Amino acid sequence: MAAHRKPRQRSLGGHTARTAATLALAGAATATGFDGTGHAEPQLTPTQVKAKVNQLYQEAEEATEKYDGAKEDADAAQQRLNALRDETARKQGKLNSARDTLGSFAAAQYRDGDFAPTVQLALSSDPDRYLDAAAFTERVGDRQAAAVSQVREQLREIEQLRGAARVELTSLRSRQAQLRRQKKTITTKLDEARRLLAGLTARQRTEVTGGGAAPGRASRSAPDARHTLAQARTASAPNDRVAAALSYAYAKLGSPYVWGAAGPDAFDCSGLVQAAYRSAGISLPRTTYAQIDAGRRVSRSELQPGDLVFFYSGVSHVGIYVGNGQMIHAPNPSAPVRLAPVDLMPFAGATRVA
Repeated sequence: MAAHRKPRQRSLGGHTARTAATLALAGAATATGFDGTGHAEPQLTPTQVKAKVNQLYQEAEEATEKYDGAKEDADAAQQRLNALRDETARKQGKLNSARDTLGSFAAAQYRDGDFAPTVQLALSSDPDRYLDAAAFTERVGDRQAAAVSQVREQLREIEQLRGAARVELTSLRSRQAQLRRQKKTITTKLDEARRLLAGLTARQRTEVTGGGAAPGRASRSAPDARHTLAQARTASAPNDRVAAALSYAYAKLGSPYVWGAAGPDAFDCSGLVQAAYRSAGISLPRTTYAQIDAGRRVSRSELQPGDLVFFYSGVSHVGIYVGNGQMIHAPNPSAPVRLAPVDLMPFAGATRVA
């Protein structure tokens, strides 16, 4: 009788082991990125990071200007909606009073009964007195008819106001949705810029962002020095209003950049310009797109202190020219309000507002 023996397990060795290893390596290679899904991003040089961060900041600033414009529109729509609601409430109060008047007429008719005039005359013990009362009743009827007409008119007015409020509410919600979209775009761009900067050394970050200080910028810890600098630089201002705007801008050197901010302690680029000229009694629009059309266009060769200078083809950045080829502007989240050369960015145009 033949013996039944259990087959012996063969170890992985020689050619078999090499084949398994090859398959394992191939699988690992696939998992780590030969199919383009799992490999690590190539390390960018500081120069490449600077170019990418600048691009992200520019894109974020374009979205910021759109956000500022949408917010301005949303605020105006909210004010109009509030005014419509207030007017509707006032009209409703008048309508309620008119309805109360009609109610008193109806109650009087119920109390007196609705007899035909000839019957009331026949039953009256004093025909002369009845005729006097009939004339009064006719006048009351005229007033009642006028009250009914007034109620109808007020109902029409209220319905028109409510219709306008519905339109305004739809507009407001559309602008609020636009605000949310622009906010998401801004935060996404800025988060990506921060991530890229975080991958650099402290020295590399300083080189990429410009160090957070510009030549000639007064320290935020030295208000007297800023005031002296402002006095010296505004002496060449063409008029008192420009001098006041420049003085404000110099006083804000070192203030942080915050997108959507228009002072008094933080600014984006168009917010700084608007706040500076507001301090001088001049009202400017909120966005760069509107600010460039707020005054008289001037060429680069005609620039004088106080002119607004705009940059990039999309007119997404603005500064205040202070003379000697310099401007004050709010650059981006990596740098505070500072002095900078006008030729730092692609020049798009200039406007004189005072």
